[in-house]
Amino acid sequence: MCGIAGFCNPKRNFSEEKGKWNHILDKMNQTQKRRGPDDQGTYLDSGCGLSHVRLEIIDLVTGHQPMVQKNASGTYAIVYNGEIYNMPELKKELEKEGVVFQTTSDTEVILHGFMLHGEEYIKKLNGIFAIALWDSGKKQLRLIRDRLGVKPLFYTWADTTLVFSSELKGLFAYPGVTPELDRDGLCEVFALGPAKSYGKGVFKGIQEILPGHCLTLGEDGVSEHAYWKLESRPHTDSFEKTVEKTAWLVEDAVKKQMLSDIPISTFLSGGVDSSLVTSICARELKKQGKVLNTFSFDFKDNNKYFKSNTFQPSQDRPWVEKMAEYAGTNHRFLECDNKAQVDCLFKAVDARDLPCMADVESSMLYFCSQVVEHNKVTLTGECADEIFGGYPWFHKKEAFEGDHFPWSTSMEPRKILLSDDFADSLGMEEYAHAAYEKTIRETPVLLGEDAHEKRRREISYLNLRWFMVTLLDRMDRTSMYSGLEARVPFADHRIVEYVFNVPWSMKCPDGIVKGLLRHAGEGHLPREILWRKKSPYPKTYDPAYEKLLGDRLKEVLADPNAPVRQILDTKKVHAFLESPSDYGKPFYGQLMAGPQMLAYMLQVNYWLEKYKIRIL
Repeated sequence: MCGIAGFCNPKRNFSEEKGKWNHILDKMNQTQKRRGPDDQGTYLDSGCGLSHVRLEIIDLVTGHQPMVQKNASGTYAIVYNGEIYNMPELKKELEKEGVVFQTTSDTEVILHGFMLHGEEYIKKLNGIFAIALWDSGKKQLRLIRDRLGVKPLFYTWADTTLVFSSELKGLFAYPGVTPELDRDGLCEVFALGPAKSYGKGVFKGIQEILPGHCLTLGEDGVSEHAYWKLESRPHTDSFEKTVEKTAWLVEDAVKKQMLSDIPISTFLSGGVDSSLVTSICARELKKQGKVLNTFSFDFKDNNKYFKSNTFQPSQDRPWVEKMAEYAGTNHRFLECDNKAQVDCLFKAVDARDLPCMADVESSMLYFCSQVVEHNKVTLTGECADEIFGGYPWFHKKEAFEGDHFPWSTSMEPRKILLSDDFADSLGMEEYAHAAYEKTIRETPVLLGEDAHEKRRREISYLNLRWFMVTLLDRMDRTSMYSGLEARVPFADHRIVEYVFNVPWSMKCPDGIVKGLLRHAGEGHLPREILWRKKSPYPKTYDPAYEKLLGDRLKEVLADPNAPVRQILDTKKVHAFLESPSDYGKPFYGQLMAGPQMLAYMLQVNYWLEKYKIRIL
């Protein structure tokens, strides 16, 4: 993976001040260097500047970017972050059309494909990507993002110049682009966070290329359109055929995503999702005489403090041990202690440029920093719950009767530490409801579907557009912070397109959660793992961790210059710290409850201070 950035104004001539603009491109690179520690490059043309930092995974020798090619129409330059998993097939097709490749990189495949076939070629790509492509002949820049938004791409305007970057921090390296928050931005943080509205960059004036969209800037102006949309279609396959096709799609996605010139690994929790990915990878590597590295995550002394609850019925370690033995992997158990987890809260903000999933994110960042010491590429089981209906809200009556995001049912837990005046001034309920309603209106409908199934489709679409993207952002930023490439086979668009239209009676046969995926996994896993009850990403239950958070927040509130003081109610905070912890009522998702609210507010304070954010 990599980081990209740049700027474009077809009506300017940046070549007149090469030193100035190359310096800015270098600065944009340095802000994102953690995404690509192995190489970097820049390209400057009259109307456009491109910058790139590289993590070497494929074509370690000749895959340098920006990559430039010429033909009769002019010069084309590309910077790109991602992986194209069907690159070998696409390359063979282009060679038959006369293309002579100078590298073995997927970057060159994209570039030649575009030069021959134009923007339509993007539809042929199976992968994850954020692309900036400059056509000097037409003086036209295209910014393109993968179908499901796995790879990030933000942009803003500095007067009439378009500025773009993989991460928000890259935009702030451009002169005149500063971090500001208006009411909408505050609502993104406090009413929706750690989620955010798709297409928005939280900061005032900053946007994000929508998943499956292409933005084009030329001398005649700017336009944006979707090259891919999820559609609702009648499902005509039998249950047996559906299981067969799902099994093939999952296996094919995993095998495609093993594409790498360096050794791969997997995250292994002992649940069905990561175990299925691990089993397929281990079997394929075994054919080559290789052993797969696997990694699992937990917290120090969690066996002592773990509390079984509705969301986390059991610990993962015994299941991990069974799966590692079954697949014959070289497994490592990684642990995080309280201090590392708290310290990484702030590194997680540095990585995301926003307050994020508190210790759910900070611990993942810590674990990624440990994994990269052994492997630079890993495959994960992320996204299966959103696609196959694994979360409780796919099944609960309240989600069908409610008129709100199913993972965040009430605004009250979000206000528990906020000052009343601040909360009242934002109109948090109205903002969140408007965001929710926008997605409901966009949900692709299927004519003739009954009201219950229509609502289930809405819940599925909400998960794909919101909850899944939040976790994909978490995975991208926490892994790239340490130069680790984390791949998500379940987010293959072919799987999403197919399973979205499978009726619930097949997704959840006989009431079995993710039953379709489990049936599709037959033969790959031990039965006790294949049919194990879902247990989400682990978190610590050590009371010392919550005390550490509380002490840190007290220190912050004792500082008269702490920016979060204008937001929090000190009396509310102290009352909250003295009350018993409630791990069973999350304010977001399944894992973010009382302790995570403390951690989130610590992140907010650090974020406001570190980024010198001006609140309008």
